[in-house]
Formats: sequence, structure tokens, C-alpha cells
Amino acid sequence: MDFSAIINTLSDIQIIGFLIEPLQYQFMVKALIVSIIVGMTCAILSCYLILKGWALLGDAVSHAVLPGVVFAYILGVPLGLGAFVFAMIAVFLIGFIRTNSKIKEDAIMGIVFTTLFALGLVVISKIVSSIDLTHILFGEVLGISDSSAWFTAIILGLTSAIILIFRKIFLVFCFDPTHAQSVGLPMTFINYAFLALLAITITGSIQTVGIILVIAMLITPGSTAFLITKRFPTMLKIAVSISVISSIIGVYASWYFDVETGGSIVLTQGLIFLAVFMYQKINQAQT
Repeated sequence: MDFSAIINTLSDIQIIGFLIEPLQYQFMVKALIVSIIVGMTCAILSCYLILKGWALLGDAVSHAVLPGVVFAYILGVPLGLGAFVFAMIAVFLIGFIRTNSKIKEDAIMGIVFTTLFALGLVVISKIVSSIDLTHILFGEVLGISDSSAWFTAIILGLTSAIILIFRKIFLVFCFDPTHAQSVGLPMTFINYAFLALLAITITGSIQTVGIILVIAMLITPGSTAFLITKRFPTMLKIAVSISVISSIIGVYASWYFDVETGGSIVLTQGLIFLAVFMYQKINQAQT
């Protein structure tokens, strides 16, 4: 009797059981699919944000949507609509102030997002409600409704498609805006189009990972990929792969360890970044 073959078979059965068990429940399948879609879209945008040096921009727009969510709740309209409106307000304010003042871009972003975020906190403090809005800050992917899941999948799927279709234009915009302007590209339109896509991505990601954690998903995958390669097409593939793997690990961790899904996804991305960083440092030290 070949005991090693039996042991291997039993191990395979255990692994298959480990992978299949959470997927027996519809809410877990839905959470996994939505998390992967959110992760892929955020990863694609993160590469452009890192290349452009706009890491703080994702932070700014993410925080700025909070008052929109609160006002949407007060008015009884979809929370995503309120978030999108205030994301676009933030985008417009940042672009308008940057164009019409000598203040540096990072300072403008800091002013806009802290002011709007503070507005959201002030309004929240005046609301007496049995509904807890904190899931907007940290996400609630396991409890996402079918309509919200479809909204997120369709909106972010279209966003990813648009970015990939026009990826060369956005690449020139981020890498060499002077050259882009010299060849006649409409830089103002491209700038606001990119910011609008960022706002849409953040709006669509809120229920999955929340306002706070979406910032990390817009920065970490691109940063990790940038450590590995300087070729942008390869950078995109690596960033998306990292996000997909992190989303899968995060969802499974939430099932088996009873931890928060969005936090698990972002923690996994952070650990992958640290692993790549330390690996490079060790290699540099040895050479």
C-alpha cells in the first residue's frame, strides 16, 4: 500500500474542502467577486497615481465623500449618489484652486479633504439615528446587497475598461504632461476625466472597504509593483495580481478567522509590500 499517495490524496481533499467551504454561501461568493473587482480597479488607478505622484489625491477624494454620504442619508437618496457628488466637488475644487493660485498641489489637496471631512464629522455629530454610518468608513462587504454588488461591479468594470482603452493617453498625461500638451492633447479635459474616474472608483469601493481603507488600495498595489519593475505594462499586471491575491486572502481570512474583510485585504497588501521591500533590501545588502 502506497501510504504517501494516500496522504497526498487526503491533503488534496483537505485543501479542496478549505477552498470550497466558504463558497457554499452566496454572500461569500458575492463578497469575493466584488472584492476582486474593487481590487483590480483600484490597482490599475494606483499605478497612475504613483507614476503621477498623486498618492495624496486618493486620500483627499476618499475623505471628501463623507459629507456626501451623510447628506444622502438625511435626504433619503442612495448613499453612493451623495458620495459621488461630493467626490466631484472635491475634484473640481482641487483643480480650480490649483489652476487659479500659486499654492502647491499637495497643500490644496490637504485643505480640501480636511475641510470636507470635517464637514462630514460635524453633520454626523448632529444626527440622532439608529443607523450606524461607521460602515461607510470601514466597509461592509459581507453584508453588501445584491443591488449594491451589481452597482459596484458594473461601475468599476466600466471604469477599468475606460482606463485600459485610453491607457496610453493617461500614461502620457502622467509621465510627460509637457509632451502631451505639445502634441495637442486636451490636457484640461484629460485631467478632469482622470479625476472623475478616480471619484467613481472611490464611490464604488466605499461599501466594500470603506472610505479609510480605499486609500490604501489606491496606493499600496502600485507602490509594490513600482518596487519590482519600472516598465509600466508589467507594473499594471503586477499591481492587479497583488490586489486579486490580497482580495482572495482577505475574504477567506474573514471567514476562517472571523475578522473584518476590508481590513484583512488591506493588511495583506501591506504585508506583501513589506515582504517585497525587505527582499530587495536583503539582496542589495548581499551585493
